[in-house]
Amino acid sequence: MPDCSQCCIEREYYPSKKFGKIGVLLLPEEKERIEKLAKINGLKITILPRIGISEEKSNPTKILAYQLMGMEKNGNTCPFLDTKTTSRSPHGGFPCMIYDKRPLACMTYPLIESRPITLDQKCKFCKEHGSAEQNLNSEIESLLKIKTKMTTNATFIWRYATGIGEESDKDQIETGWVLEDN
Repeated sequence: MPDCSQCCIEREYYPSKKFGKIGVLLLPEEKERIEKLAKINGLKITILPRIGISEEKSNPTKILAYQLMGMEKNGNTCPFLDTKTTSRSPHGGFPCMIYDKRPLACMTYPLIESRPITLDQKCKFCKEHGSAEQNLNSEIESLLKIKTKMTTNATFIWRYATGIGEESDKDQIETGWVLEDN
């Protein structure tokens, strides 16, 4: 499939344009490992906060999740996606340089955490094959690990606005911590 690595290329605005494009979710314990893998591979990466919590209505006092941003100015394309190679992944897309050591969020894909849990309708592989059942158990396990780490009783939950997106959307995109509406 020629577009199989699209999930590693196209970043989305989430939960709205105001927050800018999001990166790959990284748990705090994954952050340092991903930074080391970037250094080993000679890559310059950007990791921003994603979700923070606090007991006071000031800035977050603890970060629950970070995000690995894309390498393009508009936030697209994972820096670990090997777009310079002529070889392709088994599904025809560009290969991942750290596939065996990729973040839990990448292991979870194409599962989307919603009620009920669904497959990403934009996933080219799912469209072509109708499911991703071969790996479903490991994908569910990865999603449950993320959910467990993201569970909190904190009074305030914060989301980080990345300030990253398409040039035509710059007037709508914010940067910095935004308190979630409870």
